[in-house]
Amino acid sequence: MDKYQKVFDKFSQAPKDEEVTKKVNEILEKHFKENNTPEVIKSIYSYLDLTSLSPIDSKESIWKLVEKINTFEETHPHLKNVAAICIYPNFTATVKESLTEEITKIAVVSGGFPSSQTFTEIKIAETALAISDGAEEIDIVINLGMFFEQEYAEMCEEIEEIRDVCKDVTLKVILETGILKTAQNIKNAAILSMYSGADFIKTSTGKNGVGASFEAVYVMCEAIREYHVLHNKKIGVKVAGGIKTTEDAIKYYTIIKSILGKEWLCPELFRIGASDLADDLLKSI
Repeated sequence: MDKYQKVFDKFSQAPKDEEVTKKVNEILEKHFKENNTPEVIKSIYSYLDLTSLSPIDSKESIWKLVEKINTFEETHPHLKNVAAICIYPNFTATVKESLTEEITKIAVVSGGFPSSQTFTEIKIAETALAISDGAEEIDIVINLGMFFEQEYAEMCEEIEEIRDVCKDVTLKVILETGILKTAQNIKNAAILSMYSGADFIKTSTGKNGVGASFEAVYVMCEAIREYHVLHNKKIGVKVAGGIKTTEDAIKYYTIIKSILGKEWLCPELFRIGASDLADDLLKSI
């Protein structure tokens, strides 16, 4: 039997897509109100990866974003700062030089982001250069072409090679759930990514038209829960791609809390990648 099929066989089959939607609706109907509180909204702000991934990013625009983080404590002394600032690799040194907020990590998209369509050697070199410049977290995308062709060995080996370069640096692996579409595809991609060394699995790049969904996060959390039972290892979950409102953020929080429990509700295991959400959260607070 193919070794990857053996891995999949350790996990339950993903529910049918319509069943996932039903389960998500049940969770939100039952638990959303209890999580729609000022305390939860404040905590969600500290789970943010404040993101700037624009084709018109410049040193000046990144400096301005960093300055918002550096001065946050002065303007909001009763709130915890964002978990990370997420930028393109060529701005790593800019952030490293200007970031003074110790709790905020430097997260860098790497490995041919957002398509993952380049040479493995380029992905490894780009990751190594970002880490050399000060990256503390690396976000990469799975090779979707390899996944759909079931070239799992090649896909996983690439992630493993990048994992080796990262060493102690946190590795977030983006599944691009909007392209995977089905619950079973999402679960299989999550399983392969976790076994290949992901510290986090992440929904989306936000660059391919379809971002995060409640259903995708439900499936990812179920995969993380089963992986934890099998290996006693906690894998984080990052939600990214189109999250703009406080209400949606609370809904994702609710799903993660319901499936994985309160112990996942911390920046070490739960992130939301967003640019617009931060301002909406502050307005709500």
